[in-house]
Amino acid sequence: MAVLKIAKLGNPVLRKIAAPVDPADIRTPPFQRFIDDMFDTMYDAEGIGLAAPQVSRSQQVVVMECPGESGFPKTVLINPTILYYGPNQVESWEGCLSIDGLRGKVTRPSMVRVKGLDRYGAPVDFEATGLYAVCIQHELDHLIGKLFLDRMTDLSTLTQLEEFDHYWRKETAAVI
Repeated sequence: MAVLKIAKLGNPVLRKIAAPVDPADIRTPPFQRFIDDMFDTMYDAEGIGLAAPQVSRSQQVVVMECPGESGFPKTVLINPTILYYGPNQVESWEGCLSIDGLRGKVTRPSMVRVKGLDRYGAPVDFEATGLYAVCIQHELDHLIGKLFLDRMTDLSTLTQLEEFDHYWRKETAAVI
């Protein structure tokens, strides 16, 4: 396994629409290693989600995991699509491994239904709520060249990490 270099804000790969993965490639050893490397990179950076464009590979692959009581399971989504957005919205702090040292409030639907392929190419179709739903939306945004900054409606909440820790830490922030 390897820790991959994370593409940072300004890298053009973060603004591209990612290409679908050929299902015939999913079970190959190199592709499976890439998924493992994405998880290793996400864990090393202490994130809860990572999209392939964030490691300079413009393909529709995301990995996510948030252990703990209010977290969500280890997830791989390949060629994902959100089928349904729930009607209720939630405002939460977001950060991004590609945007060092910044946090901001983003409003997103609190429930989504998503379909795609799992790490072995099997179809998945499930609903997610809460932080899991937010993480899915955040990571799938990376596949269409969007960053959480693009989703912020009130830039007055954009804060440097040190100030976030001092003034806002009592509110949950996800580094996705």
